[in-house]
Amino acid sequence: MWDVNAVSAAVLKVLKTYRLSEADAKDICQEAWLELLRVPGALRDEAKLGAWLTTTARRRALRMITRNRRETPRPLPGAETTPEAEVVRAERDRALWAAVDRLPDSHRRLVRLLAHRPELSYAQIAGELGISPASVGRLRRRCLDRLRRALEKGGWA
Repeated sequence: MWDVNAVSAAVLKVLKTYRLSEADAKDICQEAWLELLRVPGALRDEAKLGAWLTTTARRRALRMITRNRRETPRPLPGAETTPEAEVVRAERDRALWAAVDRLPDSHRRLVRLLAHRPELSYAQIAGELGISPASVGRLRRRCLDRLRRALEKGGWA
């Protein structure tokens, strides 16, 4: 028989690379187990349970990421949507991207990846930047600190 906890832990470890929330990862893992129960004969070889669940969970994770990426956030009720607020937001965005353009190349590339491709894992970001995955967190921190200081210097708190 299967060690359900060990198999689930392995699946959750794989899902962690998709940068999902812990709750979403657990939901996807549970859905993979439910699919196994719902589809008789889905698993032809019991020795491959972990691989089957992992593949099923990965597919569900990708669907969730794709679905979430398509959702367009709406302003919260009562949020400012006045013309003045829009002008301030647009000015703030221009200042932000102007500050990003003044960053060193590796920092600029990292910010653009984080902003435009949030689904990427640290390993994927490292591959895009040509650095070690262990360096991504430190580079991200240095980059965001430098960006924050530049914005503060420009009067943006």
